[in-house]
Amino acid sequence: MGRLTGGDPSLLRRINSAVVLHSLRGAGALTLTDLTRVTGLSRPTVEGVIEGLMETGLVVECAPEEGETRKQGRPARRFRFCAEAGHLLGIEIGPHRVAALLAGLDGRIIGSGSRDVSETADADARLERVRLAVTDVLRRSGVARSSLRAVGVGSPGIVETDGTVRLGTALPQWTGLPLGERLRRSFRCPVLVENDANAAALAEQWKGAATESDDIVFVLAGLSPGAGALIGGRLHRGFGGAAGEIGALHLLGREVTPERLLSTTDEPLHPLDEQAVAKVFAEAKQGDVRAQEAVERFIQRLVHDVAALVLALDPELVVIGGWAAGLDGVLDPLRDELSRYCLRPPRVTLSLLGEAAVATGALRLALDHVEEELFAVQGTVTARR
Repeated sequence: MGRLTGGDPSLLRRINSAVVLHSLRGAGALTLTDLTRVTGLSRPTVEGVIEGLMETGLVVECAPEEGETRKQGRPARRFRFCAEAGHLLGIEIGPHRVAALLAGLDGRIIGSGSRDVSETADADARLERVRLAVTDVLRRSGVARSSLRAVGVGSPGIVETDGTVRLGTALPQWTGLPLGERLRRSFRCPVLVENDANAAALAEQWKGAATESDDIVFVLAGLSPGAGALIGGRLHRGFGGAAGEIGALHLLGREVTPERLLSTTDEPLHPLDEQAVAKVFAEAKQGDVRAQEAVERFIQRLVHDVAALVLALDPELVVIGGWAAGLDGVLDPLRDELSRYCLRPPRVTLSLLGEAAVATGALRLALDHVEEELFAVQGTVTARR
């Protein structure tokens, strides 16, 4: 789009349309008088914009409330944003399960579902489970696939902007997988792929523990932990999409891997064996000395890795998620460590979204994309980001 000038009525119409639509989306049903007051546009301009938006299906006229006509004669026409004019999908792809969340254009979730998947499943089998989960959610919600306006995906690994997984050691056959391209075959709308920890960070700011913070670090805890960061409210991916890969810090002169740190035997745990991990923590809570020592070793490593990222980014808030989200033992050591090194230590808290964080963040990716289409016009600030 070119620069706005007095001779550019097309761009001016788009700006007016975005302003009116944004006002309706945030306020519910409004009359023409309400919209004139809220937007500062003239009544004829608002009437023209509303007519155009109704033709696209994004705005509908509300039916008069019962008794309104009898009391007031002909009531003022009221209009609302039509969230059901399209739908969004958020998908999580993980080692043990895939999950999908379905929402209208307002981001409100109207359907969800998940499917278990083996940690040893190859790429084709895992993607087939994704397709089955999506089909099931759409069917149960009564939503046609053609209604989808955008799909967001959260996946382990370092993800390129086109959705290719440049490096993904957590899942078999994941490194080099053109994940975005493979998934686009199943949809007729944009598919946006993001690292799972990055997606979870977006989710926590949207609906979780970080709704009041713009500078946050989200830690997806595990034997191979990852982290996502928002700086100034924007996702920080880094030059190559590898920002926050704290799971690789053990390579910097530390020979002992997290899998060995948490082992109570001479054999390291498998990085994807969550049951074995849960067993160690359960035994530690029951008083098993070797398990307690293993948990202590692991927590110290996690704390040091997170502290390194915090020192570099200076966030306001650190959110701990992943399977370690229920481990209160992580919080106090992390707070103590950060207080030793940080001039102003960040707050540390557990995720409020739990296992739904990645899929919720993927849904936020889809919503951001649609909001850019609906509201962002050059020279305006109507979009969320």
